[in-house]
Amino acid sequence: MAQAFGRAGNPSAGPAARRYPRKRVTAFRHEALLYEGTDEFLAGGVPFIREAIDAREPVMVAVGADKIGRLRATLPDGAAVAYADMSELGRNPGRIIPAWHEFLAAHGGAGPVRGIGEPIWAGRSADELVECQLHEALLNVAFADTEDFHLLCPYDVAALDDGVVHEARCSHPVVVARDAAHASHQFRGVEDPLAPFAAPLPRPPGAAETVAFERDTLDELRRLVADRGGQAGLGQAKVQDLVLAVNELATNSVRHGGGHGILRMWREDEALRFEVRDSGHLDDPLVGRRRRRSDDIGGWGVWIAHQVADLVQVRSGPNGTVVRLRMRCA
Repeated sequence: MAQAFGRAGNPSAGPAARRYPRKRVTAFRHEALLYEGTDEFLAGGVPFIREAIDAREPVMVAVGADKIGRLRATLPDGAAVAYADMSELGRNPGRIIPAWHEFLAAHGGAGPVRGIGEPIWAGRSADELVECQLHEALLNVAFADTEDFHLLCPYDVAALDDGVVHEARCSHPVVVARDAAHASHQFRGVEDPLAPFAAPLPRPPGAAETVAFERDTLDELRRLVADRGGQAGLGQAKVQDLVLAVNELATNSVRHGGGHGILRMWREDEALRFEVRDSGHLDDPLVGRRRRRSDDIGGWGVWIAHQVADLVQVRSGPNGTVVRLRMRCA
């Protein structure tokens, strides 16, 4: 649901008060901040953070290291702000929502919580960009009923393609630009949260190695994955992580995807890619993005994949489900 914006508070209270009114219109406030260059980022982000500090609201900022440095230099010494380098946290966008869940679990419940998260920047690969855009849409599902969470997502319109900025308007109910906030008429809403998972992935290359598997061949599958990881130069720890992730996905296929599946493997852009496909159907838009507890039964496959892989892509439709992993060789 889009937020309705009008005058908020005293018009003479300054731009920060006008741009970030304290009145909460919906449970989860998800806003895109459109800016040009670092100075405009600071002009938009610093007032947002200062308001949190003044109100003693917990705030976490997940942006690039250069922006973190500028914020630290601008804000008062010792300001109660939690920082996360998005180039690490968001390297795999599927890990970002669990990080916000963890921050809310530690600091939420007693009042408003704020965050700034910038998962999209110039230089992201095409598949990373698609997954970042999916992440932004899924935020509206993950926190739809979360009280007092205000998340600001910056987009550098000077560095990003127009199509990326348009997509930001589609995934955020509110857009903030040049000291003004307004409801986004392009916002798609969350009526069909599984819709993004229906978009097909690019076809694997014709030279991809293809192996069918079932319950009785999982041991053979694990040995094959370990062998291919070793041949690609992955260290022992990475090979073990890779085998664990692929095995969990293949086991999911056996248990929930018709008892069998297909594994495809290939190397592309100095990375290994593994794709597990089966005839099952996805019914949880947040699969793999909820932090697991040690006593949880089931649901570990995609979660583990997100923890060990550099990128995870999940798609599901009438013809089945596919999970694709990318593991950098370097």
